[in-house]
Amino acid sequence: MAKQARAVRTRQALVRAAAEVFAAEGYAGASLPVISERAGVSNGALHFHFASKHDLAAEVERTAADRAQRLAERCRGRSDTLLQSLVHTACGLLLAVVADPVIRAGFRLSGDPSRKDGTRLLRWWQAWVHELVVQAQREGELARDVPADVATTVIVAATAGFEVMGAADRDVLSVERVTQLWTFVLPRLAAPPDHASTPQGPRAPVEQPGD
Repeated sequence: MAKQARAVRTRQALVRAAAEVFAAEGYAGASLPVISERAGVSNGALHFHFASKHDLAAEVERTAADRAQRLAERCRGRSDTLLQSLVHTACGLLLAVVADPVIRAGFRLSGDPSRKDGTRLLRWWQAWVHELVVQAQREGELARDVPADVATTVIVAATAGFEVMGAADRDVLSVERVTQLWTFVLPRLAAPPDHASTPQGPRAPVEQPGD
């Protein structure tokens, strides 16, 4: 049991170290020796758990997607309307990009052109947003002249764009900036009050996903 627990801790340390390096350097610039050193393990231990950089990046992105999905579920459970759920989840994800290196790396790896099959997190986010927007449209929450596909593209592009800008300037991903985004976007998405309840802007920062 002690050996198994130690193996789990080593794997977790490697995933976090890899996330920090991938988030800072991108996939192509990341070095396995640097990752193993940051994790405090030998190169042999790294290769015992992950056969290649490709496998390690895939695990980072899978972990990021799992954390993002749990965050989305919590936000949806706390929201009164579908659009409000969308606002809280998008804000929570953007703030998690700052607080959690795994989610930050997941988004960067998803959009990294040097990886041919690394779009798991972005694909999940696009599908999740589209499903929620379509439901909001059916419930009359979405403005009648806003196509669901267009709304999905704008929200996903804004989220990804914030992550890219935040990689160069963390101040971009402040609560104030994230709130300002929805100040512009939300009035265009929401149906008039006589058709549906207009969702409020983001509340206090949502709980961040843990390690």
